Amino acid sequence: MIIDCHGHYTTAPKALEDWRNAQIAGINDPAQKPSPSSLKISDDELRHSIEINQLKFMRERGSDLTIFSPRASFMAHHIGDFEVSSTWAAICNEMIFRVTKLFPDSFIGAAMLPQSPGVDPKTCIPELEKCVRDYGFVAINLNPDPSGGHWTSPPLTDKHWYPIYEKMVEYDIPAMVHVSTSCNACFHTTGAHYINADTTAVMQLIQGDLFKDFPTMRFIIPHGGGAAPYHWGRYRGLAQELKKPLLKEHLLKNVFFDTCVYHQPGIDLLTKVIPIENVLFASEMIGAVRGIDPETGHNYDDTKRYIEGTLNLNAEERRMIYELNARRVYPRLDAALKARGK
Repeated sequence: MIIDCHGHYTTAPKALEDWRNAQIAGINDPAQKPSPSSLKISDDELRHSIEINQLKFMRERGSDLTIFSPRASFMAHHIGDFEVSSTWAAICNEMIFRVTKLFPDSFIGAAMLPQSPGVDPKTCIPELEKCVRDYGFVAINLNPDPSGGHWTSPPLTDKHWYPIYEKMVEYDIPAMVHVSTSCNACFHTTGAHYINADTTAVMQLIQGDLFKDFPTMRFIIPHGGGAAPYHWGRYRGLAQELKKPLLKEHLLKNVFFDTCVYHQPGIDLLTKVIPIENVLFASEMIGAVRGIDPETGHNYDDTKRYIEGTLNLNAEERRMIYELNARRVYPRLDAALKARGK
């Protein structure tokens, strides 16, 4: 079985974007503020948006199950206040839930949190609980920078975040550390802000002692871990200077990297530097990079080709990346698959 741990609903019907634009307009003009009930998207529209996009590529490329969450760049936690974020998160998560009900063998949910700059993260707990308890979601996406590229929140190791961490431990779910749109012109959203955030998260976790307080908590760092695996000597050296344990003891018991790297040399290096048990298959399909690589003639985000193409892996190690690691990192996923006989 091939499990893709990093999928976003980037192909949602346009009515969702139109509703969001009306919500944003309503921040300054309450007369334009839409009600959640005014959003009308049928099951047939959802089916169509998935069948001609994600499901089509999953079948062509040979993946079986995608851990699916709302579109990352649409989270835009910096827009409006908590009420705006809360309403938007609830709508987006419900859309994911509906997709998982329509395609239960192909998609399982991960929740967007209603984060808002300067707001206590404990306000996210009701939405998190609903998504896990009522929707059967197996993970959350945690934005370490709700300000959208200005980094006004404390580091991930700060007790500011502990209400979310306590709930993650209670429900035994991991978090993918994933920022949203950058509203800072210095940082392109997908080319800079995403990679900066991934790298920043790794360094914050190296600097702190978070896992002493939460020894079972698990984070997935997307996009191949940002710069970290490709400058691993730098981070090993910095940890040493900070008098931290070796990274395999201090970091890699709790932190995992996905395979959204988009070229063969990147996967070769990732799987050579990072222990295989810390690498999870992912594509971010129909996401940040959608084109065809002129050097190979294949889609950049067809990441299974890179796993198959690297000489660093044997058959059992590939199975670990494709399936076994995901089952271990996402225990609720494993339980759901076993219930389905998979």
